Amino acid sequence: MASAESADQERRPEGGPQEQRLGPVVRRRGQVQAGTTDQRLLDTAGPSDFIHQDPWRVMRIQSEFVEGFGALAELGPAVSVFGSARTPVDSSEYEKGVRIGRALAEAGFAVITGGGPGAMEAANKGALEAGGTSVGLGIELPFEQGMNRYVDIGVNFRYFFVRKTMFVKYASGFVVLPGGLGTLDELFEALTLTQTRKVTRFPIVLCGTEYWSGLIDWMRHTLVDQGKAAPRDMDLFHVTDDMDEAIDLVTKEVGS
Repeated sequence: MASAESADQERRPEGGPQEQRLGPVVRRRGQVQAGTTDQRLLDTAGPSDFIHQDPWRVMRIQSEFVEGFGALAELGPAVSVFGSARTPVDSSEYEKGVRIGRALAEAGFAVITGGGPGAMEAANKGALEAGGTSVGLGIELPFEQGMNRYVDIGVNFRYFFVRKTMFVKYASGFVVLPGGLGTLDELFEALTLTQTRKVTRFPIVLCGTEYWSGLIDWMRHTLVDQGKAAPRDMDLFHVTDDMDEAIDLVTKEVGS
């Protein structure tokens, strides 16, 4: 009769150290664990700290990809809009976000944002008011307000890198309003993926020449001049103050 440890075999090879096989994992000497995998699974009185360990995190990461893919697989053409969560509702930047969301929806695109307040809320609001699909991809943070009320499809993520994959996988381009570190993170992610040709035909439009001019000057006169980037990399994005031009640039390049 097979022993209770047939699935998780513990043995001492002849002349060798004590050895424990846990599925594909081999543990020896001081790394041998007490009990078996089945025992730990069925022992309801056991410790719960396993949910905080790396093997369990892999499953949670996988589940986030599955949930995201399932929610967005039938979304259709979409554009991601980024901007600051701190943009005031009564500001011109907020109104620009509403106009962009509305124009993208009217052009037949779903609008994807980070699902939060500020510029993200503005774009979602514009898309919703125009009868388009308004998507929010939220992130678990201790200081954010949660999903804004203009989101039709919302997915909350624990992990930034899973969320960033969804922004790129299901969008055909980016429109970037003035924003902070999170906006810069998404912008440079898109620029890197485009530069390295991990994605193709991916228009990136920055709205607000005054806001972005310092960054662009640094890229041109430091990155490019010192050989850290190629001059052609400055063609990976467009900059404009005209909201109609921003929409034309992103939708024309996507449709070409």
